Amino acid sequence: MTFPRINIKATNFTVTPKLEILLDQKFVPLGKLLDERNEAHCEIELEKVAEHQSGKIYRAEVNFQNGGKLFRAEATEEQIEQAIDGVRNELKIELQKAHGKRLSLVRRGGQMIKNMLRFGS
Repeated sequence: MTFPRINIKATNFTVTPKLEILLDQKFVPLGKLLDERNEAHCEIELEKVAEHQSGKIYRAEVNFQNGGKLFRAEATEEQIEQAIDGVRNELKIELQKAHGKRLSLVRRGGQMIKNMLRFGS
């Protein structure tokens, strides 16, 4: 399944076309972990937290819905690109965990059917 269209919200700074391309490059590969049967929505909020010039001043937050489940990730870093990488990694871990649970459930069901056919009970 392809990754759904990303809705971007920016607070206290503007989103450049370069940043939109970066978001697509980072999040589109996660489409392989999605449940194809369900509709998905992705909302990304990018924010400049403080007016100071050093420290962790950029925040990225992702709210991703797929199959009635909400996956959420948040990261605060010194640069917006680092915050996007951090939030992508958190979201990837959550999606991989859900994908693994879904596959193990299918395998467990297949194993039960095979045992019923093999032993007749």
